[in-house]
Amino acid sequence: MKIMKPEQLYQNLTEIAEKLNVKVSEKNFRKTGINIQSGFCRVKNKNLFMIDKHMHVFKKNIILANFLSKMPLENIYIMPVVRDFVNKHRKTEKTEREESFAD
Repeated sequence: MKIMKPEQLYQNLTEIAEKLNVKVSEKNFRKTGINIQSGFCRVKNKNLFMIDKHMHVFKKNIILANFLSKMPLENIYIMPVVRDFVNKHRKTEKTEREESFAD
């Protein structure tokens, strides 16, 4: 399997999101003073994926890959190494419920 630098992978994942009409936006969550998690939201009819800019790139990649794994990707060209990463980080609903209880 081909290896890709984390920064390159992040760039590829954000480009895939943009092809799906989802803008990835990095924000400083520390300023808010409340516990905010990275994720998808709609603001003024725009699809956004907000992500903590202070998060390590490895974690950003995993969060984005999990989100993208739930999207319709059949008609988008994705490099095999990126598609493998997305598929590898697909979470089941059961896994997500277990993680939310662990927080």
